[in-house]
Amino acid sequence: MVQHAADVDRRAIVTKGTMMTPAIRGTILLLLAAAAPLQAAPPSRLPGRVGACTITTIRSVSSRLEDGAGKAVPGSGSAVTLANGVYGVSYDRVSAVDQSRRGDRALTCLVRLPTNCPPHDKRGRWYTTTNLRTLTSWTLPDSEHMCGGA
Repeated sequence: MVQHAADVDRRAIVTKGTMMTPAIRGTILLLLAAAAPLQAAPPSRLPGRVGACTITTIRSVSSRLEDGAGKAVPGSGSAVTLANGVYGVSYDRVSAVDQSRRGDRALTCLVRLPTNCPPHDKRGRWYTTTNLRTLTSWTLPDSEHMCGGA
């Protein structure tokens, strides 16, 4: 069932276990109100600062680990790759990620940057991503280990 932005209950845009800032929530609502132009938008670059958001698409949804043949390892968690290069990973299964499909439009926002990292270690960025088809969100880091970790 296709649901238009005007039919979405604005209060229903809530993320379980995720603290979404009013600015990010406002951006999501603004984008939902202008949903038709989003269909023609190309995947964009990575958000550059905390609070910045971009529109992109889901490139792939998988498990955190795969065996040597490229098959998902059950119970290893969730992973998602966006067309703009954002990667999200969790040791747990994330139902909002699992419900996503390749090609779904998504809004992704940088919500946290790592601190006190060794030079050239860029791991530890956290992104909140909302699938614009399912209207579900998740907040995940871009690596299994934060900067300076394993």
